Amino acid sequence: MIEITDQEFRHFQHFIYDAAGITLPASKKTLVSGRLAKRLQQCHLDNYSEYFSLLSSGQAPQEVQVAIDLLTTNETYFFREPHHFELLRDLALAGRGRTDAFRVWSAASSTGEEAFSIAMVLADCLGMGAWEVVGTDISARVLQAANAAHYPMERARHVPPAYLKRFCLRGTGPQEGTLLIDRLLRARVQFRHANLNEPLPELGRFDVIFLRNVMIYFNDDTKRQVVTRVAAQLRHGGHFFIGHSESLNGINDELALLAPSVYQKP
Repeated sequence: MIEITDQEFRHFQHFIYDAAGITLPASKKTLVSGRLAKRLQQCHLDNYSEYFSLLSSGQAPQEVQVAIDLLTTNETYFFREPHHFELLRDLALAGRGRTDAFRVWSAASSTGEEAFSIAMVLADCLGMGAWEVVGTDISARVLQAANAAHYPMERARHVPPAYLKRFCLRGTGPQEGTLLIDRLLRARVQFRHANLNEPLPELGRFDVIFLRNVMIYFNDDTKRQVVTRVAAQLRHGGHFFIGHSESLNGINDELALLAPSVYQKP
């Protein structure tokens, strides 16, 4: 593997901060070189400075997206932090009989497990009536995986057995050890590209927003901007979920704390 210099690493620190608002500490130097090493080979480049010059040239926008995909961490599984889904269930049941759609946004949806977990709860509580799930992510690679909705079975270890039977198709033969989300459920989840560090596409308003386990990659200024931008899409009275290790203390004073990691827009 080609070794990355301190100066080259700083270039990529600035690159991913400018592109996605993500702050890479010095401890991530080996991760950066490991994830980008194959791109140097693919692009027939001798060092990371040449690769950074390619990204900065404006002549390779597709390669810029590849680099962003590689430098953003996408770790997720179904029904992560289950207390949020228990509350979502209560909110969905309370919304039965509404004439407008109950809408939920998975704002950093990664490969889609969170969005499909949301959809399972809504389908269970509201049937195939008026509800919508939108998942967004900065990475084109993970959005492609989310749209495929095909996962290793080990990621489903927290899916309730009744949901696994009802909403998932177990792979057989060459696909053994995997699952595919049911077609009817897939049709109710829309995945779109969005960079939370930039003006958002038109997504509409939501009753619940999941912005979980993503702020840990941002500095405080970026956190304030991202939360303000995302919370603007939340309906009054709507709920805002963050990761259990995260807090909006000192970041946002518009959303009211209801419980650890759960906020509401007055």
